[in-house]
Amino acid sequence: MKILIASSYHHAWNSVRPEAEMFIEMVRQGHQVTVATQGDADYVARFREHGVKVIDCYPKKKICLTTIKTLHKELKDGDYDICYGFNSKTIPNAAFACFGTRAKMVTYRGTTGGLYRHDPSAYLTHLHPRVNGIVCVSDAVRHDVSQRVWKHKDNIVTIYKGHQLDWYSVAPTERAEFGLNDEHTIAVCAAHVRPSKGISVLVEATHHIDNPNFHLLLVGSGFEPHFDEIKQSPMADRIHLVGHRQDVPSIMAMADFQVQPSISGEGLPRTIIEAMANGTTSVVTTTGGSPELVDDGKTGFIVPTKDAKALAKAMNTLINDKALIADFSQAAQHKLATEFNADQTVKNHIRFFEKIIKS
Repeated sequence: MKILIASSYHHAWNSVRPEAEMFIEMVRQGHQVTVATQGDADYVARFREHGVKVIDCYPKKKICLTTIKTLHKELKDGDYDICYGFNSKTIPNAAFACFGTRAKMVTYRGTTGGLYRHDPSAYLTHLHPRVNGIVCVSDAVRHDVSQRVWKHKDNIVTIYKGHQLDWYSVAPTERAEFGLNDEHTIAVCAAHVRPSKGISVLVEATHHIDNPNFHLLLVGSGFEPHFDEIKQSPMADRIHLVGHRQDVPSIMAMADFQVQPSISGEGLPRTIIEAMANGTTSVVTTTGGSPELVDDGKTGFIVPTKDAKALAKAMNTLINDKALIADFSQAAQHKLATEFNADQTVKNHIRFFEKIIKS
């Protein structure tokens, strides 16, 4: 099978690795894979080292004639079976490039919301008439997309990104960096804050937590709108505003559990995956794909969105039971290794591509 990938690799190594390693594994299995991306991306050398052809071709805008011509020539001359676009810039250009070729166009969708039939820009991406199939990161995303598309509804599938535990294996950050020790129970909330992240709900939940040994670390950017709320919390002196960090997986590994209080818009949160890989349990809400990563009462807790008391109850259960934290954390790591592994992701993609080619 010949597959052309159009994607961006100007991102952190951990964020692109599940996608990139999937294509390297496809080459190992005998398929021909070409990646059209930024020529100076860090992953380019690894791609080439493992037999993936790389074209220095990334669009500067949603409709880039130079990119379309380059991709069209590659698809035509190379007689590709599949063209796979990954984001709002690569999908439109790859879709137009597919006209006049036999390549089937597949798109990737990683978030819920924001795709509407009345929005003209949607017809440049997943509603583009040249799109033959859509790969969704979670069932929540697949359900959302299925309500929006006009055709090929049977070709909208969920394929989880595959992971390997050793990709995320890191040494825990020292608790002493935050003035804490092993006697403390630590929860982490890592986010680039926007309204959908539910930070106000999390801060409200801290009003219902009374264990003096519990500390909450807020990691990331954009927490400023919540400063006054944090000051009003009865445990304000135990809420640590850490700011942007490059070592989020290490902080996750240090923590007893992580909290994802989102109220909308999640696909399959990477913070939960990083926590699972390092053996850290999670408290999440029912929005998006988070419940697909957590088995409630087995690997973590799932609570309703916007319910601060329910969130606090789940957190208190973990705060007051270190043995339960250990059991949940081990089970979470096992779940990631068995149900979200890289080998299964490759198999599911190849199976889906074969179906698309025959349709």
